[in-house]
Amino acid sequence: MDKFKNECLEYHIDGKTATKITKPCKTQEELSMAYSPGVAYPCLEIEKDPSLAYKYTNKGNTVAVISNGTAVLGLGDIGGLAGKPVMEGKAVLFKSFANVDAVDVILNIQDIDAIVETCAAISDTYGGINLEDIKAPECFEIERKLQERIDIPVMHDDQHGTAIITSAGLLNALELSNKKIEDIKIVIIGAGAAGIASAKMYKQLGATNITLLDSKGVIHSGRDDLNKYKREFAIDTEDRTLEDALKNADMMLGLSSANIVSPEMVKTMAHNAIIFACANPTPEITPDRVEAVRPDIIVGTGRSDYPNQVNNVLGFPFIFRGALDAGAKKITENMKMAAAKALAALAKEPVPYYVKAIYNDPDLVYGKKHIIPTPFSKEALVWVASAVAEAAFKDGVTNMKTCNTEEYREKLRKMIYVDQHESSSVKEI
Repeated sequence: MDKFKNECLEYHIDGKTATKITKPCKTQEELSMAYSPGVAYPCLEIEKDPSLAYKYTNKGNTVAVISNGTAVLGLGDIGGLAGKPVMEGKAVLFKSFANVDAVDVILNIQDIDAIVETCAAISDTYGGINLEDIKAPECFEIERKLQERIDIPVMHDDQHGTAIITSAGLLNALELSNKKIEDIKIVIIGAGAAGIASAKMYKQLGATNITLLDSKGVIHSGRDDLNKYKREFAIDTEDRTLEDALKNADMMLGLSSANIVSPEMVKTMAHNAIIFACANPTPEITPDRVEAVRPDIIVGTGRSDYPNQVNNVLGFPFIFRGALDAGAKKITENMKMAAAKALAALAKEPVPYYVKAIYNDPDLVYGKKHIIPTPFSKEALVWVASAVAEAAFKDGVTNMKTCNTEEYREKLRKMIYVDQHESSSVKEI
């Protein structure tokens, strides 16, 4: 561990991001075009028509990763500056997986309205805003109020990323188990941003029986200590503990802490259940402990060394890629659902040879050990971004007059397999 720690610290020296200049500036003529006097021409064009900022600047391919560091990964409220390596990391993933330029913006602000005002004030610079590692329940209000103020897409990834990825896995697990979502019992451990967003998305899919737990136990109608977000999921039940809740449960989503689920609890779950144990770095229960007592259960974690990794990188880069290329003004519920269903569909496709090589598994196919695409599947960009763009068009949140999905998918494939990230974006659909 000391060796890995030292390697990580060495890796992060001088940060992980920098400015990339996309136009030459090596001659007097190029200097004149890059700055004064030539820069005045695009300025005047944008003054006449603000939408031309997407043509003459990098706005259409730039996302701000904004955080105040109040809920950083599993580290908690460590402050924005301490969380900056995470935000730089998000920028790396945006660029590496979807060729989206991202810039981390650290806010030393706690007040909801002040955060909204600040983000709104700088929003003209960017094509989208990724809110990151902001604690609940403040994050819900910040996302809602900010999206009402500005006409570029806003998404709090901590909420929606987990919801989207686990929804994809849930859809496939239900298919493999021959179950219907309206018939199953779902237990979610953790009532923060990701837990509540996941519960909402499962309801959209048709779930009717959801038990949510926080640090005090089951969220039930008899409690008087619930905020309005938790109160939405308060149910009439005699269950009070995690052990109570897991009896006959068909799905468990863990967003809590290490090793809080015992094999004895797992034994009481329904036949062919699914467990997403997403606490990091140590899950609520590891797959091998589940396998030892209930080999029928499908298991996923947040870790890359186990099957069915719930990794938000399968969501946010591709969702913003599609939203940016569509010129979307917001990210709708249908766009998020389209992303989840695209991931579920992709998992059923033949696994590419390079993915099998990365995971050293020549027999990797759709099934209990592969209900979610891997983060290294290049096709995830194609499937998710195109689904998101198409949903944006159908929802009427873009200025596009037409949407040629197949043509857009081919442009995305060209960007992945031919251009190798040389171009800045796909631009047109």
